[in-house]
Amino acid sequence: MTLLQLLHTIILGPLELLFDVVYAIALKITDNPGLSLIFLSLTINLLVLPLYRRADTMQEEEREQSLKLKPGVDHIRKVFKGDERFMILQTFYRQNNYKPYYALKGSLSLLLEIPFFIAAYHYLSNLNLLNGASFGPISDLGAPDNLITIGSISLHLLPILMTAINIVSGIIYTKGMPLKSKIQLYGMALIFLILLYESPAGLVFYWTLNNLFSLVKNIFYKIPNPKKVIKIICSITGIAVLVAGFIYFTGIRRKALSLILALALQFPLIKNRIIKESKDSSNNDKHISSDTSNVIFYASCILLTVLVGVLIPTALIGTSTAEFVEMSDFHSPLKYVLRSALMAVGTFMVWFVVFYKLSSDKAKKIFSLGSVIAVFCAITEYMFFGKGYGNISSSLRYDVPIEISAKDYIFNLLILCLVTGAVYFIWKKGKGESLKAICIIGCLAITAMSLINVVKIKSDSDKLKVLAAQKSQDTPEFTLSRTGKNVVVLMMDRAIGALVPYLMEEKPELKEQFAGVTFYPNAFSFGLCTNVGVPPIYGGYEYMPYEINARADESLKDKHNEALKVMPVMFMNAGYKVTVCDPPYANYEWDSDISIFDEYPEINAYITTDAFGDNEEARIAQKEQTLNRNLFCYSIFKISPVFLHKEAYNEGIYNFADYRSLNEDNDWNFYYSPTDIYTCSGVHDNFISSYTALENLSFMTKITDSEENTYLSLANGATHDVTMLQEPEFEPANEIDNTEYEKEHAVRTAPGMKDLRLTTIDQVTHYQSNMAVLIQLGKWFDFLRENGVWDNTKIIITADHGRNIGLDTLTGDGTSSVGLDPMNANPLFMIKDFGSNEFTIDNTFMTNADVPSEAFKGIIDNPVNPFTGNPINEDRKNDEVLNGMYTEWALEKNHGNTFIDPIRYTLKNRNIFDIDNWTYGD
Repeated sequence: MTLLQLLHTIILGPLELLFDVVYAIALKITDNPGLSLIFLSLTINLLVLPLYRRADTMQEEEREQSLKLKPGVDHIRKVFKGDERFMILQTFYRQNNYKPYYALKGSLSLLLEIPFFIAAYHYLSNLNLLNGASFGPISDLGAPDNLITIGSISLHLLPILMTAINIVSGIIYTKGMPLKSKIQLYGMALIFLILLYESPAGLVFYWTLNNLFSLVKNIFYKIPNPKKVIKIICSITGIAVLVAGFIYFTGIRRKALSLILALALQFPLIKNRIIKESKDSSNNDKHISSDTSNVIFYASCILLTVLVGVLIPTALIGTSTAEFVEMSDFHSPLKYVLRSALMAVGTFMVWFVVFYKLSSDKAKKIFSLGSVIAVFCAITEYMFFGKGYGNISSSLRYDVPIEISAKDYIFNLLILCLVTGAVYFIWKKGKGESLKAICIIGCLAITAMSLINVVKIKSDSDKLKVLAAQKSQDTPEFTLSRTGKNVVVLMMDRAIGALVPYLMEEKPELKEQFAGVTFYPNAFSFGLCTNVGVPPIYGGYEYMPYEINARADESLKDKHNEALKVMPVMFMNAGYKVTVCDPPYANYEWDSDISIFDEYPEINAYITTDAFGDNEEARIAQKEQTLNRNLFCYSIFKISPVFLHKEAYNEGIYNFADYRSLNEDNDWNFYYSPTDIYTCSGVHDNFISSYTALENLSFMTKITDSEENTYLSLANGATHDVTMLQEPEFEPANEIDNTEYEKEHAVRTAPGMKDLRLTTIDQVTHYQSNMAVLIQLGKWFDFLRENGVWDNTKIIITADHGRNIGLDTLTGDGTSSVGLDPMNANPLFMIKDFGSNEFTIDNTFMTNADVPSEAFKGIIDNPVNPFTGNPINEDRKNDEVLNGMYTEWALEKNHGNTFIDPIRYTLKNRNIFDIDNWTYGD
């Protein structure tokens, strides 16, 4: 990052983000780019009005002081020369408490206007939403207006109108001022005309509105007693905002309306009471020195900077560093933290300080009090609220839309009121030193925690850098023989077995493509997350989670790696050509470390995820742009009051107005944004990374006539990183609208199953993604048939676990009695044996720990684990009670010798369809 980029991020970055958030909110309300510009201009001008008003006051004070000193200065300059004149002038200024640089106050408004102008110019000039958008007589807000045409000559009316308004405003503002001030303003008006004449109409329209606002402001301040008018306007605005905001954010309508109106009617009384309390407070805290107040303010700003800019981002990234690293274009995710930190510096240490410095002494104390209240409320929000929204991805989106109950709103507001009251009480009692000490200690503590997180991310990144080298590999490929035996194990992460009957019924052609496959709906998983669900798949029953915990003197990493090696090593020893693709969590890394197979040169290991992305560079660029912008927004979301969470999160968009245009020139828009269960923009980038591997299964498959036997295992996450897909093809698309199709398929049916209704985005995306995976597997199966390797191939398809998506299709009795939805432990389980050619359903009880013994069946007699010497069989399946485990899923937290905080769930009678067979919790 260059010095210019650094300064741009610090000074202009917060302003551009403010413009973007305000414009996005306006666009959501108006759905009109032009009206949104009016809303943006009005909002920004109202926000900075106190700043400009204070600057005007300081300018007036400086002019008055300059006029007062002018006779003396003129006399000194007339009488004295050289160094003597300089020394006497300095003495004269010092005697009158005046410093020469005070003359800059005369240009303060201009100095303030420059960063706002540059930020607006940069933001609106690059706002793709304006391209082609019309507003009134303006046909294209993204191009010069060309509103006046004389023959072949086109004139831009908006810049001329903007300049005229600017000059009229300047005439009113500079009335009674010296010629120097007038020339300065008129000169600036002409400069703006030159700068903006060929600019997009949207930008000029915005700046014209700013000038119009300035004109109204200047006229307003010329009327008698403007403060009284301001109070009336503020009172009316306060009532309107109180009513509209409360109704909008809480969703309460009729019952609450009367209460809100009653409170609103009391607004003048409440306002008077607040003013009285403020005066009393001012009298009571008069012994809180300005120095103490200053320290509290600056310490609060530093604390907010570190909290928002460093601690929250590093805490998020540190939970799973690998998710924030692009292995094909490696760089440390700390670059995103740096951007967030600079944005926080600009927000809290630059612009907050600018407002503070331009405030009166009384306002500064209010700022100090407000800042320390903000700090305590922010820490409270971050530590205790917003915890139950589910898993969040590296694109800063939760798996499911966030839901907040009225109870959560009320409880949060109550806590914030208590925190605010406690801080105000301490302030009112004059305990400024206590608040100062708390803020300073808080700064040190949060800085220390942030440094710990940074060190951890740095350490994780160093390890991942080694893995990134594995990405520069040959194109993944594996061999299947027409004459030998082929064994294939496919692990579809989080694929849900209970959905298969509905998928097959909706797409009957799948039954033909899966002819030869036996589907086992009565299937059980020993884990509800990958770290406990995967080992039994690859190693068998001795790698059930409680069996792994029993080997407490060995690390989870070593036991996990051992499980992954069981089948490849045994098939290798049996003379098979072995290929392993994407072994889940190999070496206990989020991005699998295939170096665990380096000791076996005969085993081919590949990573297929991300190996076939045609738009990899575009995807990476968009992800970086998203994180650079939204990581800071995520921090703001985390410290915001709960009633603002939905608005700040904004369905994972974080009020990014131009998100749709990020990848407009590429095949995929990776800014995934579901609108409802029928429509969506963009695609989930992780889904595409996995889905493209399935699309290229036939490309990776090399058919040979040699008599060699082959073994292939491949894991894929398309059923885990689910996305909304276009129906009926069930394929990814940048713009999706399934409204008509879903109306026709509102109720999905399957023989012997309860009716299925998809009512949430989570349900829809899981259903569609599971369907997409089966479709791609079906295409590959057709390829195997066409190339004569279907009958001599055994295929096992399974999952590490299922998923609770609120459907209860297995038992129909809900989860209240046991606290567990059986769909969570119901993995996809299918077997296609040698020579089989019919699709069948078999209710025989199976577990995903049966995979090794089923893979060896008919190939390796009496198989024995090469690492433990224990036999591999299915005897444990007949235990009276089978124990599964839910534990912490994050490897960064759960990487000791045993799984932490295990929660047991059990199944008896080998029947998952009876809710009475399930228990959850010890």
